[in-house]
Amino acid sequence: MTIMQKPEQSEYPAPYQKYFDLVPDYDLATAFLDNLEQTATLFNSIPDEKQDYRYADGKWSIKEVLMHIIDTERVFAYRGLAAARGDQSPVYRMDEELYAGNVDVSSRTLMSLIAEFQVVRAGSEYLFLNLGDEQSRRLCNVVTHPMSVRAIAFFIIGHAIHHSNVVRERYL
Repeated sequence: MTIMQKPEQSEYPAPYQKYFDLVPDYDLATAFLDNLEQTATLFNSIPDEKQDYRYADGKWSIKEVLMHIIDTERVFAYRGLAAARGDQSPVYRMDEELYAGNVDVSSRTLMSLIAEFQVVRAGSEYLFLNLGDEQSRRLCNVVTHPMSVRAIAFFIIGHAIHHSNVVRERYL
């Protein structure tokens, strides 16, 4: 099994470049491990009184941000699975506000969300780290912007880094 490397710019839409720029030049296994540790460490450091904090009206709480990271990873992992297995069914854009508006994390602990993130990430790692080079280059039929499987894997990491940076800059 080859170790998946970062995708070329032609493998994902240009507006996603900001996410890929955040991911260090690691192979996928190292990137997943490093990101898991950094994300869990950040959210574990959030004091109890900040967990439901919103930096402005209409913005997500810190717990909702982590739930968004989890939901997005699940959705994109499915897209990676579909493409890797040769499924060319059209996949539509994820409406992040719809997802956020239909989950209630107010009664959940941040620790339970961190544990869920770790489990979801473990599933992503098993999926993406066990694909061959040919599978990693297959395209997901995202209606607005096809993405390769390896682009999807690295997007998952860049997306988590992006939101972790937002938490550091606007919430803490």
